[in-house]
Amino acid sequence: MTYIVNDACIRCKYMDCVEVCPVDCFYEGENMLVIHPDECIDCGVCEPECPPEAILPDTDPGAEVWLEFNREYSETWPNITRKGEPPADREHYNGMEDKFAKFFSAKPGQGS
Repeated sequence: MTYIVNDACIRCKYMDCVEVCPVDCFYEGENMLVIHPDECIDCGVCEPECPPEAILPDTDPGAEVWLEFNREYSETWPNITRKGEPPADREHYNGMEDKFAKFFSAKPGQGS
């Protein structure tokens, strides 16, 4: 099992999860994070640190599509090992529906 990040992260990108990850398996896109499924050790410490509840085990219903999404983007986006500055307007987007269709960007983030 591994953990995945879903579209609830888009435009929120709090990054508290990055601070607690013991294996640095988070990768940064322009407006969301992903987890490299082959690097995740299934410790679960990141899940409760995510305010928008965007981190889920890959065994949750519907997670299989996100597993492949996380794998794909973790191969091209830069690794992030330290919490950066989350977007100032993140609260506005927390809980918003259809964020993937409206806001997803395949551009890489800054990394750390």
